Amino acid sequence: MTQLPNRAPSAALLDRVWSTLGLAPVEVDSGAPFAHAVPLESRLATADLAWASVRAVCLAAGVDSLPDPDRIAVAYRSDRVLTVDGRAPDVWSPYSGFFRASDGWIRTHGNYPHHAMRLLTGLGLGIDAAGEDVRAAILTQSAADAVDRIVDAGGLAVPVLPEDPIHDAQLRSAPLLQVDRMPSPSGEEPRRRDGDDRRAPLTGTRVLDLTRVIAGPVCSRTLALLGADVLRVDPPQLPEPEWQHFDTGHGKRSTLLDAGTERFDELLAEADVVVLGYRPAALARLGLSASALIERHPSLVIAELSAWGDDHPSRAGFDSLVQAESGIAMIETPDGDRPGVLPAQALDHSAGYLLAASIISLLERRRREGGGWVVRTSLRRVAAELLGMPRSSGSRSVSGSERERVLDLAAHTATFDVAGQTITTARSALPGLDLAAPHRWGSDQPRW
Repeated sequence: MTQLPNRAPSAALLDRVWSTLGLAPVEVDSGAPFAHAVPLESRLATADLAWASVRAVCLAAGVDSLPDPDRIAVAYRSDRVLTVDGRAPDVWSPYSGFFRASDGWIRTHGNYPHHAMRLLTGLGLGIDAAGEDVRAAILTQSAADAVDRIVDAGGLAVPVLPEDPIHDAQLRSAPLLQVDRMPSPSGEEPRRRDGDDRRAPLTGTRVLDLTRVIAGPVCSRTLALLGADVLRVDPPQLPEPEWQHFDTGHGKRSTLLDAGTERFDELLAEADVVVLGYRPAALARLGLSASALIERHPSLVIAELSAWGDDHPSRAGFDSLVQAESGIAMIETPDGDRPGVLPAQALDHSAGYLLAASIISLLERRRREGGGWVVRTSLRRVAAELLGMPRSSGSRSVSGSERERVLDLAAHTATFDVAGQTITTARSALPGLDLAAPHRWGSDQPRW
């Protein structure tokens, strides 16, 4: 029998989001005719989190149709359906994953070359070390010692821990989306949008995208889908894996530019929205913290995403690491011993959609009330939200019909030609809207 969705958790989450954004409670979904649950099977309420996050964008943007649960699932697992010239890219480095230590487990992340090099250095291994060499080196150490050595060398690793309900409750005592209004000086006027097309409500809105990996790019990709002019800016010295940009770069232009240049300041001066996805401490060093940007440009709408939140401004992280340290990995264990994972990088994707919904809403509030606006969240805060939602105590097995729905991709993927390469990616999770082709990473000029 097809599982029906649990309306209560997703509706409750939507109500909390709407209250945070200063909007009326959501009643439109109280009796919505869902066809079935989002097929993201897990013990935690991953399906409800995904539904509510995508639905929040639809409601904020005036998209009346309900999203397709199957398409949401495919969009959340977009890295698994991406192909470049018919081939699936190697998504995970052999240095990324769960590794058993002498007294437990750790999770590492080495997908970027500089992170891989630092991880190997911390473990005393050479640049040609294989994944099995990493496994052997970690197995001889305690989890705490292995993590300390990797982190001290500038690499990324966390211990796999059980959940901490008291800490999660403390995190949930703060809003999932922290919204702050910054009054503008007298006479300060935001740049007006050029149009108000219901299918493209952000037409004329300029978005400066300073994000990487998944959550921030999903947010800015969604804004581009809704008509915004999105320019992603990356530092020239930090290359991005080509496949990763193809996965989340739809509808955006991409340029390479140092943040300390005069040209960057000119781009910033003409932006309506800035999306920040780097560590808060790194942004502060560059003069790009939300407070610094608002001081220079008081009518901006700023979305700031971090892995661990403002309490850990210097700490880098990714969805997989937050799952491991927050307790999610052990809740999703396949056998009671080995850590497991959510069926998608749901913290990333949900954070991206929730921030996009916030930006749309705050642009409208800026139009009505003036001022600048800042919205913040973190992957760890999204994890705390998920850990506080009702969960299943049953197995994670997926029924045949659900597996077929997830793997029946013809209706939920799109193919683009990008500079002679054939790219197949997940289609938009928002009903009635189609993603535009991604550009090549760094291939555009730094201009609006």
